[in-house]
Amino acid sequence: MTPDVKAFFDDATNTVSYVVREPQGRACAIIDSVLDFDHASGRTDTASADAIIAHVRAEKLKVEWILETHVHADHLSAAPYLQQQLGGKIGIGDQITVVQDTFGKVFNEGTEFQRDGSQFDALFTEGDSFHIGQLRGDVLHTPGHTPACLTYVIGDAAFVGDTLFMPDYGTARCDFPGGSSRTLFQSIQKILSLPDQTRIFVGHDYKAPGRDDYAWETTVGEQKALNVHVGKGRSIEEFAKMRDDRDATLGMPRLILPSLQVNMRAGRMPPPDEKGDVFLKLPVNKL
Repeated sequence: MTPDVKAFFDDATNTVSYVVREPQGRACAIIDSVLDFDHASGRTDTASADAIIAHVRAEKLKVEWILETHVHADHLSAAPYLQQQLGGKIGIGDQITVVQDTFGKVFNEGTEFQRDGSQFDALFTEGDSFHIGQLRGDVLHTPGHTPACLTYVIGDAAFVGDTLFMPDYGTARCDFPGGSSRTLFQSIQKILSLPDQTRIFVGHDYKAPGRDDYAWETTVGEQKALNVHVGKGRSIEEFAKMRDDRDATLGMPRLILPSLQVNMRAGRMPPPDEKGDVFLKLPVNKL
């Protein structure tokens, strides 16, 4: 089946969120939503999520799933807000527990922070399937960028998160805790083993040099032939050296500290204090 895919591009974080709809019905899923966050003021806003809500309501869609491809380090998830407004179950990969354990320590969360993935409604493993109405989705575990990264193959479309970018931009970084360039290469081979005509929808676009417009849809065949990091039969040794050398030059994402604290909680803020105020931590010299 060929799902209908509506993309929402967030300029502030270069994130692409998707509403994926069954072709002959009204069931849908939302993938990788964004909660707007101003780092300087510490204020949140729901404009990006509200655009998705407006589309869902205008099309009279029924949200069955709110899916995360991984624990994002560059934007906050709007999953709880969308769930409150539209319903649906929040899902992520079962290796979220590894991420929670790692960053629970980084942020000194203590024993009250559950590290069992219970903040999410569903934890997916390799080979799991789910349905959006009559539309089937299958789960690939594609770690390397993070331990919990998933690719959702829904009909003829694959939603790869940060694992792959557009062919002229390449692949995700692998230098976050739990990341691995060699693991990422192996995960990408899973995606590239899908039929060549499979549509690939990426999680971000940064406009490669020489390209004027943002883009987020490509195909397996195009990635195999043209991806500047893994295309044309590049070996795992070549890729790992390129990726590790490149990652050593990259700074941390601007929103990594607030994003991780929120996203490892399924998009929820840390518990408020006795006055009802919410605080995010700023660990020093930890990343």
